[in-house]
Amino acid sequence: MNWKNVVVVGVLSFLPLSLLAQANILNAKKPEDIGKKTEAQMEADDDEPLEYGYVDDRDILWSKTVWEVIDLDERVNFPLYYPTDTIGIGSDRRSLFHVLMKNIQSGKLTDVYTDSYFTEKRTLGDLDATLQSVDTTDYGYEQINAGEQLSEEFVIRRDLTAADIEEYRIKGIWYFDKRQGELKYRLLGIAPVAPDVNFVDDESMDPNENKVELFWIWYPSARQILHDAKVFNNRNSAQPISFDMLLNARRFNGVIYKEDNVHGDREIKDYIFDNALFQLLEANRIKETIRDREQDMWAY
Repeated sequence: MNWKNVVVVGVLSFLPLSLLAQANILNAKKPEDIGKKTEAQMEADDDEPLEYGYVDDRDILWSKTVWEVIDLDERVNFPLYYPTDTIGIGSDRRSLFHVLMKNIQSGKLTDVYTDSYFTEKRTLGDLDATLQSVDTTDYGYEQINAGEQLSEEFVIRRDLTAADIEEYRIKGIWYFDKRQGELKYRLLGIAPVAPDVNFVDDESMDPNENKVELFWIWYPSARQILHDAKVFNNRNSAQPISFDMLLNARRFNGVIYKEDNVHGDREIKDYIFDNALFQLLEANRIKETIRDREQDMWAY
């Protein structure tokens, strides 16, 4: 091998993986050129999320709405969680929570709701109480009681960050499309879940009882935003995928914790108490029921 090629390969091997995933890196003459696409690339780039097909209500023979939890402690779900620290990493690498919050703050993402039924909208100001806590130290109260102006140094502020997110909850619908003769899934909403910001650093609290749904996003309106944000691809860093592709392709592990039912859509834990194994078995039973439904639709 030519010694010049050896040098080039050696230099590229020390480049951050985030750089290798950026456009035009092999043609860049300056670092500023990395990530800039040529005119030919922009013309040939079909950079739009794949549109959902229209489904008429008459074509839906059967449907089931389910809610799932995506535990970010599972390795397969790491792409939704990392990176938690944006210092020292390229701007093309961000966690899902960072992408959602950035676009909510900029006003690009407005379909933010209180719960998974999408009946009550929330503004950025409404989210402050959920995402930030403000407390005053004892010295601060002494200043207030003495009639003095409260010093900023005696004010404790705690903001929830991407590192505090423990799981995501999603809502979707499984339906049988009689026109195409197959079972399909449509993602409807997604919510980040974190400890209550007022007790996030309180070790005396039970972690399982301290989780709060920060907000719910109507997923179809966020598709373009999630399509523009890329996820690190462990198998090929030169071909990152988008958050929209990851979620629609179900490249994650989720566990059903609720289904629509006659009991007011009660959760599994509401009728199977204090038994994690039986709750998991019930979730698998619901999943198998949905899978079997596709086979039951066919008659030979």
